[in-house]
Amino acid sequence: MFDVDAVRRDFPILAREVNGRPLVYLDNGASAQKPQAVIDAVTRAYSHEYANVHRGLHYLSNLATDKYEAVRATIARFLNVAHEEEVIFTSGTTEGINLVSYGWAAPRLQAGDEIVLTVMEHHANIVPWHFLRERQGVKLVWVETEPDGSLDPQAVLGAVTERTRMIAVTHMSNVLGTVVDVAAICAGAREKGVPVLVDGSQAAVHMPVDVQALGCDFYAITGHKLYGPSGSGAIWISPERQAEMRPFIGGGDMIREVWRDRVIYNDPPHKFEAGTPGIVQQIGFGAALEYLMALGMDNIAAHERQLTEYARARLKGLNWLQLQGDAPGKGAIFSFTISGGAHAHDISTILDKRGVAVRAGQHCAGPLMEHLGIHASCRASFGMYNTEAEVDALVDALEFCHELFG
Repeated sequence: MFDVDAVRRDFPILAREVNGRPLVYLDNGASAQKPQAVIDAVTRAYSHEYANVHRGLHYLSNLATDKYEAVRATIARFLNVAHEEEVIFTSGTTEGINLVSYGWAAPRLQAGDEIVLTVMEHHANIVPWHFLRERQGVKLVWVETEPDGSLDPQAVLGAVTERTRMIAVTHMSNVLGTVVDVAAICAGAREKGVPVLVDGSQAAVHMPVDVQALGCDFYAITGHKLYGPSGSGAIWISPERQAEMRPFIGGGDMIREVWRDRVIYNDPPHKFEAGTPGIVQQIGFGAALEYLMALGMDNIAAHERQLTEYARARLKGLNWLQLQGDAPGKGAIFSFTISGGAHAHDISTILDKRGVAVRAGQHCAGPLMEHLGIHASCRASFGMYNTEAEVDALVDALEFCHELFG
């Protein structure tokens, strides 16, 4: 049983006020708040357990190494990864996708080769491929959404040609909340011999993820959206693809031996993890995932489905509000504009005065904004600790905003 009131008590920041009103935090798509379990894990790591990892033989170094490396197994359980060595630590999804771009794609793709993307992608799943377009002549092939914001897997597969070398797709749109049928895309891509990279930044927060069932080749997640610290994250890479990759960043930990005339690399995953890592950030990330798994991702998903349906009904009742995307089974993300040309930044500022925190702008999704025919939108993105009362607070604040703009 999911007790949202009990969950809220685990997040100290939710008890504060903003501008004299109770905080209604609806910017979870950008970054989620942190439970006390994560705050305690980070504090403990710095206060009692900190040292550099892997390199020392003293007690604190061994303790920190054990705590740090244990997170790899936690992430493996969270994503249902077969072997924890398939999990590579990163600073977040952006680094994970860049690792694949530099380490797998760059040495393999040639001018005229194609990467299939959807118009919904976050810039983190666009810009690394633009690097290959600029530097190596790789072609980016774009797939658009349906009018309701849904994505037809067959449209993605239909864009595959004999020159396609990768499909890079979000699991859940950070603007529309659209949940993509990644398993169907991966099944079709596998028949065509095309690897699939999945940006799981949003999806992993809201639903159970099983990379083995999805059948993808790469799956990237970021810690700060999963109620963990910023600067933490991971990417799962299948053993087959790992074997095809070169290292992205050189330095300590990713080598076995260094000579004047040669270098011997470490085995994966350390082969792809150079330098002193975000030790405490990853320990905090592990605590966040343990917290989520204790609550149960199925329970979280059920709570958020109910919240999404309630929010959809209330927001649709505002006939002057334009919702962007209404795909079946969408997640708890609502992007909107207001009739009459009110700018998203002005709307966000007015909502903030009422204690409601939302995001305003392009949401790192320029191609999608162009596709939708808008310059910017406001985005209310819900998390597991949000409530129907907070949906009501959002609606009340929007009605106040509409009155101000006449």
